[in-house]
Amino acid sequence: MSGADHQHSNAVEQAAAWLADQNQPPKPIVPALRQRFGLSSLQATEACAMAERFRLLRRAFS
Repeated sequence: MSGADHQHSNAVEQAAAWLADQNQPPKPIVPALRQRFGLSSLQATEACAMAERFRLLRRAFS
């Protein structure tokens, strides 16, 4: 993984963690993540999916 790829991966993970922590996620989500974290549309959708997995794991192991 190149430095740029790793940097984007970290941004997606940070966005996902932030989104998973939101009680009331912003709407629409993708534009909010793009603006807040500087993500592409694809990265923002990846962050949404990752956030849902984070929430699921939190419920399973809480």
